[in-house]
Amino acid sequence: MPPSFSDFSAELTYSQIPKPVLAVLRRSFTDTMGVAAIGSTTELSRIARKGAVALFGVGTAGGSQMLMDGRNVSPAGAAMAGAFTVDSVDAHDGTSHCKGHAGSAIFPSLMAIAQAQGDMDGARFAEMLTVAYEVSYRAGLAQHATCADYHTSGAWTAVGVAAAAAKMLGGNGEQIRHAAGIGEYHGPRSQMMRCIDHPTMVRDGVGWGAPAGVSAAYLAMEGFTGAPALTCEGEAEAEFWQDLGTGWRLVEHTHYKPYPCCRWAHPSIDAAAELMQKHGLDHSQIASVEIRTFHNATRLAGHTPQNADDFAYSIAFPVAAMIVRGQVGVPELAPETLQDADILRISRATQLIDDDHYTKISVGKRWAEVTLVLADGTRHKSPPRSPRGDTDMPLSDTEISDKFHLFADPVLGKQRADEIEDLSGRFDHLNSDDFKRLLDLCTKAPD
Repeated sequence: MPPSFSDFSAELTYSQIPKPVLAVLRRSFTDTMGVAAIGSTTELSRIARKGAVALFGVGTAGGSQMLMDGRNVSPAGAAMAGAFTVDSVDAHDGTSHCKGHAGSAIFPSLMAIAQAQGDMDGARFAEMLTVAYEVSYRAGLAQHATCADYHTSGAWTAVGVAAAAAKMLGGNGEQIRHAAGIGEYHGPRSQMMRCIDHPTMVRDGVGWGAPAGVSAAYLAMEGFTGAPALTCEGEAEAEFWQDLGTGWRLVEHTHYKPYPCCRWAHPSIDAAAELMQKHGLDHSQIASVEIRTFHNATRLAGHTPQNADDFAYSIAFPVAAMIVRGQVGVPELAPETLQDADILRISRATQLIDDDHYTKISVGKRWAEVTLVLADGTRHKSPPRSPRGDTDMPLSDTEISDKFHLFADPVLGKQRADEIEDLSGRFDHLNSDDFKRLLDLCTKAPD
């Protein structure tokens, strides 16, 4: 019999964490902090941090600095602001199997509690991250398998954050069980396709899933009781917990993004890039584009995005940006990019085709094919493909590092970014003083 999720959470020690798990955690730490750096420059992040200062003052739980900001708020406030900050640029780690993201909620939440507690070394923090990811991923799989609606990541990360946060606060198995129940019950069951159809700042729900999980842990430690978390304890959900402690979904399912937009657009971006390079094409030769992909991807925002939220949930525009500029990176996040006449011409000439076969097979992976139609009538068609960054086509360590510096250096300066990369890349070996240094580097405001 596998351990219960609450016993697993309470009893997991650093020595039990496999090396491949630790490797993913280190990579996700670095990657997430790079996204947080560029995310802190967005209007979404500015509003969230202003709201956290107004609504989540420091109380008896202690103070936590908001990511890339430096101001003290409560742990729940820092979790909220940090999750919104990371989620404001859609470039953070994810899991296609759960159709969402975990690190954007987990890192801000657990870093906030670690700061409030004031005495945490890297090895212990690795225990918390492992619990948070494993519980979140499995709760997410269970939720998607048993709920009719497609809920945001905030719904299931609230459960994983609650379990790990209660462990961090010294909770036993029963207290962790209640924390997860509270987190699931009060977590945001927000419907993801509402934000796909109408892109706004609500994004992937983690901005409220993170503080829901943090609050649940603190409440459970005070004796507040929660209904059992069905995603963790329901009979219909039991299959997703059978290999807990022996199989590691964190290793099997975590992907990384080379582009700062919805993962559903990535196979099409990759396909367009390969076609342009293979045939030596210039964007002026492209008359139109056909993207054949799965149903939900065809519902991504329109061909003429008006703001960062539209861009994040679009497919035609980032594909056109790749065709015109050969990249989808930080410059493409600039407001003036949305008015680029060359990109808009191709974006408007892009047709999205809903393909039943790709819809059927886009489970755990995302599939698309792209056809470039030239002005002379020539058609160049890509083979079906899934995106780079999945575990079968992983980004290299160099690519992760390059992405981190692309995002972090302009905001933090290269010296600070270098130190964050160094410490986050070996965080689990840091003593409490060095780990505090890492937290400080990630939370103080840019100079």
